[in-house]
Amino acid sequence: MAIFEGAGVALVTPMREDGTVNYDKLEEILEMQIEGGTDAIISCGTTGEASTLSEKEHIECVRFTCEKVAGRIPVIAGTGSNSTHTAVQLSKEAAEAGADGLLLVTPYYNKSTQGGLKAHFCSVADEVDIPIILYNIPGRTGVKIEAATLLELWKNVPNIVGVKDATGDVAETVKVLSLSDGGIDVYSGNDDITVPMMSVGSKGVISVLSNILPKETHDMVQACLDGDYATAGKAQLTYYDLIQALFCEVNPIPVKKAMNLMGLNVGPLRLPLTEMEESHAALLRSEMEKVGIKVQ
Repeated sequence: MAIFEGAGVALVTPMREDGTVNYDKLEEILEMQIEGGTDAIISCGTTGEASTLSEKEHIECVRFTCEKVAGRIPVIAGTGSNSTHTAVQLSKEAAEAGADGLLLVTPYYNKSTQGGLKAHFCSVADEVDIPIILYNIPGRTGVKIEAATLLELWKNVPNIVGVKDATGDVAETVKVLSLSDGGIDVYSGNDDITVPMMSVGSKGVISVLSNILPKETHDMVQACLDGDYATAGKAQLTYYDLIQALFCEVNPIPVKKAMNLMGLNVGPLRLPLTEMEESHAALLRSEMEKVGIKVQ
């Protein structure tokens, strides 16, 4: 059984002006997501600036999120690292904090072999007893989990159940689902191809767009699950230009800007991420207004 089906939000981590985590705001946006129908919370992933959180902050965010969500929807903790030791430790602590599942990104910078990836993911999976979604995003990590590697891990490691596919290649999704006869739980990692991926069997999306449009993203994905691809496809096209604007600079720079424009006040980014260029911010504002989002 999948950890979740539908639209999971890759949640931002709100910060105060002094750079500390804003837990009051985090609680507020968690409630906004649940009220909007979001099907799962993904805490401390790429969008949550996990790479600049200390290990202590990382686990505190996961624990706080689990406590506030209180079982209403699944919480999936991003616990990947380029250090296997760190990934194991974070994963064990996230499981103890109450996470329903883990999201493990491929080790970045190291550029390990496929054999290294297998050893890395198995080392983590052996230390926890909650389900794991692997995160395949070669554009950011420099290494791709090949379909054959995914298949081997899924077949041989009971708690490796799925993959967040951010390769941007629907053909890769088809290959993974074909090799596993639909057994691997695939989630779109790209908001702009959520509906195409779901048309071939993906379970849903782990979404950046959901941070600003939780209900609309949920409804688009639910339409897919209901087999209403006419409605889902129309929504995908409606939000296409906005999605492109949300990725005109590296994530999560634009989505935090969008949330601040909406008055959600999620605060600044942590270096080395910096505020959006003015021309990009103007484009983002324009695309938000086109789909009816009120901006300040």
